[in-house]
Amino acid sequence: MFERGAIEVHDAYQNNLKHVNLKIPKYKITVFAGLSGSGKSSLVFDTIAAASRRELNETFPSFTQQYLPKYGQPHVKRIDHLPVAIVIEQKRIGKNARSTLSTYTGIYSLLRLLFSRAGQPFVGYSDTFSFNLPQGMCQTCQGLGYVDDIDSKALIDPNKSLNQGAITFVSFGPNTWRWRRYVNSGLFDNDKPIKDYTDHEMDMLMNAPQQQLKGAPAKWPRTALYEGVIPRIRRSIIGKKEAQHHKEALAKIVTRRPCPDCHGTRLRPEVLTCKINGLNIADVLSMDLVHALKFLHDIDVPLVTDVIREVGTKIQSLIDIGLGYLTLDRSTETLSGGETQRIKIAKFLTSDLVDMAYILDEPSVGLHPHDIQLIKNALINLKNKGNTILVVEHNPELIPIADYVVEIGPKAGKGGGQVTFTGTYEELLNSNTMTGDYLKRPLTYRTPRQFDEKISLQHVQTHNLKDVSVAIPLGVETVISGVAGSGKSSLVDALRPKLKEPFIDLAQGAIGTNIRSTPVTYLDILDDIRKEFAKASGASTSLFSYNGKGACPRCKGKGVTITNMAFMDPVVQECEMCHGKRYNDEALSHLYHGKNISEVLNLPITTAIDFFKDTEEIDHKLVNMQKVGLDYLTLGQPLTTLSGGELQRLKLAVQLNKTGTIYLLDEPTAGLHMKDVAKLIKLFDELVAAGNTLIIVEHNLEVISKADWLIDVGPDAGIYGGEILYAGIPEKAQTEATSRTGQALKAYNQQR
Repeated sequence: MFERGAIEVHDAYQNNLKHVNLKIPKYKITVFAGLSGSGKSSLVFDTIAAASRRELNETFPSFTQQYLPKYGQPHVKRIDHLPVAIVIEQKRIGKNARSTLSTYTGIYSLLRLLFSRAGQPFVGYSDTFSFNLPQGMCQTCQGLGYVDDIDSKALIDPNKSLNQGAITFVSFGPNTWRWRRYVNSGLFDNDKPIKDYTDHEMDMLMNAPQQQLKGAPAKWPRTALYEGVIPRIRRSIIGKKEAQHHKEALAKIVTRRPCPDCHGTRLRPEVLTCKINGLNIADVLSMDLVHALKFLHDIDVPLVTDVIREVGTKIQSLIDIGLGYLTLDRSTETLSGGETQRIKIAKFLTSDLVDMAYILDEPSVGLHPHDIQLIKNALINLKNKGNTILVVEHNPELIPIADYVVEIGPKAGKGGGQVTFTGTYEELLNSNTMTGDYLKRPLTYRTPRQFDEKISLQHVQTHNLKDVSVAIPLGVETVISGVAGSGKSSLVDALRPKLKEPFIDLAQGAIGTNIRSTPVTYLDILDDIRKEFAKASGASTSLFSYNGKGACPRCKGKGVTITNMAFMDPVVQECEMCHGKRYNDEALSHLYHGKNISEVLNLPITTAIDFFKDTEEIDHKLVNMQKVGLDYLTLGQPLTTLSGGELQRLKLAVQLNKTGTIYLLDEPTAGLHMKDVAKLIKLFDELVAAGNTLIIVEHNLEVISKADWLIDVGPDAGIYGGEILYAGIPEKAQTEATSRTGQALKAYNQQR
């Protein structure tokens, strides 16, 4: 296995790793398995990848280093024979309205070149075909393809004056900094109701473009520009990060519609007159990748042969990895994490670089077993080019690709961080390890629970759904399955308006985390814990807040001090004063059941359940954490240290005390080991037994086999999907030849 060398890790103690020593074979595919939180990411990403990236960055001059991403010094004695690492993560691409699949992959630049050389009539060079440059963009929508109409009547209360809060939009209320830009302008009588304004005053308040004020009052900042409310909202909120915080408020005032001049093409009319084989560049951008490739192959212009070959290679690699259903003009902000990761993999498949270490974070997330086969082919191709592949993975469909397996465990959190197995996949199956044991287990089907009520969806045509009709049972567990992009989420979108009962929508959106966020703050029990300390000590509750009066004066309650080192990495050190406890001496002097506030926040949840057994408000929330398998976390552990799978279950734990309702879940097993999946299945059974309805979008075959009802959407993605292939009990789907999920269920047991 190590005949061509190995990456040798010596004494890794990053996060929960217990001084790990490990050899990883080069030019092979190594899969790292183990429970969520066991230490896989600490070893692969925070140690191996971080060390490689850091070493690479240090080859650049110090001036250049200040502009490069910073990677902390991993806690490891040394790593020998470390290759350059390319990390392919699940992170979604930034929410930029101008970014599309074609711009992100570089395909658009090549298409622009193609049309500037082979299009007729000639309208200009490459930049003329760009909707992100003035030469090509539609002037009405500035190349966005849409315009936002703002309802001015929804922004103001005409019966109020500025001083009374006449501007009703969030962040423009009295005494806000935006409000002061109007009351301090000297343009208005701040006590006059808006309904009494003249037309000129109304126009200045609502529509005035940016301008300098002549003879402005002393309160007006000297360098400030005055701007009406509508252009200000358009410029500083819509399309900016702040828009994410004001989604509901914006939805009430903004109507988005296709640009009336370019009709959504984003380009100037002259640009669209240039065509190849009767199609302009906007026509090509609206095609899915399969049709775009056919368009390229039909071009017979010798001048652009090289361009066609290069863009064809990029498109083919995306099709090969199962993304042929995506259109070139698809906005990157609508891509899932799984789609984004596959786009990145496809990019490297066309690279000629070798001797690299490609490090992937659960590439199976969001993928149906059918799609996983395509990922397997891609990773084998990368390996065969002469690269080393490291994969953090839980999925029993993908683990068999491994030439070598490393299991980290035996438990999660403080109970993990050790190498519990190394060897081939066959050796793993023959071992008595946790992962090996679960991999050997065949799927077993439940006796479906009976249901009386159902929700009927008729002639649904949302997104790519092709006039489908289907019934979804109430009071049981239904799984909606199908390949990525087949129409599962579209079916749930059509279902939401039909739900008359209250429902809990648990999507996979990220939790806003920072160094001060912990399980107790997210579960909203820190105040209850502080009250218990206040009762026991007679002190104020604010003394037991590390964000308030109780904070350590040196680190301000963070537990660490962060020193900026200019072009070097920031140095993060345990606070010398509180030694990471976050609290000052006065707060730590008070005890509750023999422990101070810092000691309590360091308790693992499994211990804290017993500690707070007499405090019902705290206890039942901690028991919910145990039910979703998060009882190994400590009460005060920063959420920034949690994996994606852990954060997903944390959100579920918060909602568990509700009964008699409908839960909508979106791939709840994402990032979970097979043992954790078994815990979730048990929890789902308890929720149904308590009278809840579960509707789950899921690919995991274990979850599907334990459901009462299965709806399979497909057969493929995008315009090639959108049909109901099967609806019924999961076990019988195996006999349905056209059901991709049914065939995957059948094949799983045949492989065991």
